[in-house]
Amino acid sequence: MPLGLPWVAGVGITPLPEEDKPKYLRALIDDAVTKGAQIVNRHGGQSDRTLVAPTVLFPVLPSMRVYSEEQFGPVVPVVEWSHEQELYDYLIQTSFGQQASIFTQNSNAASVGHLIDVLSNQVSRINVNCQCQRGPDSFPFTGRKDSAYGTLSVFDALRVFSLRSLVAAKDGADAQLVAGKKARQEILMRTRFLSVICGRRCRCSWYLPRA
Repeated sequence: MPLGLPWVAGVGITPLPEEDKPKYLRALIDDAVTKGAQIVNRHGGQSDRTLVAPTVLFPVLPSMRVYSEEQFGPVVPVVEWSHEQELYDYLIQTSFGQQASIFTQNSNAASVGHLIDVLSNQVSRINVNCQCQRGPDSFPFTGRKDSAYGTLSVFDALRVFSLRSLVAAKDGADAQLVAGKKARQEILMRTRFLSVICGRRCRCSWYLPRA
């Protein structure tokens, strides 16, 4: 992927938004290399001010910082496991849980289904045969554990910055009460927003725009 400034056509890797992030990523890379990992991709480990080239590290071991720290940068640690249970144990023990990607073939459907069950309690988004990603905005974007707090999406943003009001009506024998479904509807239809708890056991709400 070409490196460069974000307004240059065709660029895939742009400078990092944090001035100190390259120094932090360099420390992770140096720690891993010192403990036995190798940079396995061309141009990996190179940087120019806040522009850091993607760096793939292999093999990554539990003793390395990049194994347990959420780097949020173009550093990709590759870990090998001999058994699925080792992966499950890692997912449970790690302090982070934002996204996971599973790459598979149809013949592995049963094992992938089980892995999705495990991941659904450890991360907030599971991608099948596609990379971890942000968006579209209609999808919730969040994380578990120390990865995030709250949820981002168009729907959730509107909920956070909105206060809902409730209008309730009750049938009764008192002649002074507004009774009857038709009368209540006539009153409530004059509002811009209607939130209804119906008389059945279910709960329902809907938006009725003013005519």
